[in-house]
Amino acid sequence: MTMKSTDAVADQLIEKLANRTATIGIFGMGYVGQPLALRYAQLGYKVIGFDIDQQKVDLLNGGQSDIEHISDEAIAEANASGMESTVDISRTPEADALILCVPTPLNKYREPDLSFVVDTTDSFVPYLRAGQVVSLESTTYPGTTEEELLPRITSGGLKIGREIFLVYSPEREDPGNANFTTNTIPKVVGGHTPICLEVGEALYGQAIDRIVPVTSTKAAEMTKLLENIHRAVNIGLVNEMKIVADRMGIDIFEVIDAAATKPFGFTAYYPGPGLGGHCIPIDPFYLTWKAREYGLHTRFIELSGEINRAMPEYVVGKLVKALNERRKALHGSKVLVLGIAYKKNVDDMRESPSVEVMELLRDNGAEVAYSDPHVPVFPKMREHKFDLASVALTPENIAGFDAVVLATDHAKFDYEMIRAHAQVIIDSRGVYRTAAENVVKA
Repeated sequence: MTMKSTDAVADQLIEKLANRTATIGIFGMGYVGQPLALRYAQLGYKVIGFDIDQQKVDLLNGGQSDIEHISDEAIAEANASGMESTVDISRTPEADALILCVPTPLNKYREPDLSFVVDTTDSFVPYLRAGQVVSLESTTYPGTTEEELLPRITSGGLKIGREIFLVYSPEREDPGNANFTTNTIPKVVGGHTPICLEVGEALYGQAIDRIVPVTSTKAAEMTKLLENIHRAVNIGLVNEMKIVADRMGIDIFEVIDAAATKPFGFTAYYPGPGLGGHCIPIDPFYLTWKAREYGLHTRFIELSGEINRAMPEYVVGKLVKALNERRKALHGSKVLVLGIAYKKNVDDMRESPSVEVMELLRDNGAEVAYSDPHVPVFPKMREHKFDLASVALTPENIAGFDAVVLATDHAKFDYEMIRAHAQVIIDSRGVYRTAAENVVKA
């Protein structure tokens, strides 16, 4: 139970948030920002979506979505309800809430890159006013909100917890998961002060069905990391088990399915060609980096990271072996990669292990193509470049490749047709459970 505010500025802001007369500013209109903006617009709030990409802003203002699982109709409806997008940071004072949903990648040394968070904050700091709440949703290391945002938002003299309010509330979006929507996923919220927390609860309380308050921004930051480290470590474990099982002639997917029948004490995780998405491959290293400041070495996290990062090479090694058995070399072979999004049934390419597989194939002289019904043209990416478009899956096309690598198991693929016509399939997702001469489990 949080304390009740007696501060006039906080009371006024809480009232505006509660009666939905507040204006919500979302910074970063991507996979996290867009669903949140749509939710607030749906509830009748005025929403301003800030983004540095003018092309994206124009698209959104024109009622068009750039994310597959968000429809044009949803964007158009939100616009009609009072949502607009802009690149004009000087409109910051119009918003009562400033929610940061910007990327937090790793640099080439696998250290946190907070440039998007810091640059965004620096850009709106000159426009801050009393009666605003700033909420960081980007995944980061414990202490970021206090160490990076706090000194910036108070640099103009605004008093934290009295005139301006600071919270951390980690995003929990799961693109493509029809079982959960923005409002049904419980929202963890931590405030810099008890009154900051109260304002944070008011900010999210209307939009999200269940709010989970914690005692500090650090606790909220650590909560998000624990969620993702839990997945990363368990996926690393099952990827290692896959290699052991393969050497022993055991189907790891059969074993996992059998173990999953235990009604307690076991959660099924499935192996793959590596980790993908913006969270699981990246977030654990935020904690390993910060832990060094305290003289700690996070061995579990780093070991699982090593195993998961090695999976694309493991898949390519399986392909090399399969080609050798057919008297072919990888160099010069035509290889089709099935699925390049990081997980099934989405168009999200962030940190996709499929791309690493494609780069390993290309670097070793293979002629690489891909097919993905969710990604018609290979997108512009910060660290990866392919000038390719998705190949149509026809019996003739499939038969024309020396090998097919099943990297992402989209539901739209016709797996029986693929198996009937492929010369060899490297199955990294366990789609083909029955033995076949042209299927190699990877």
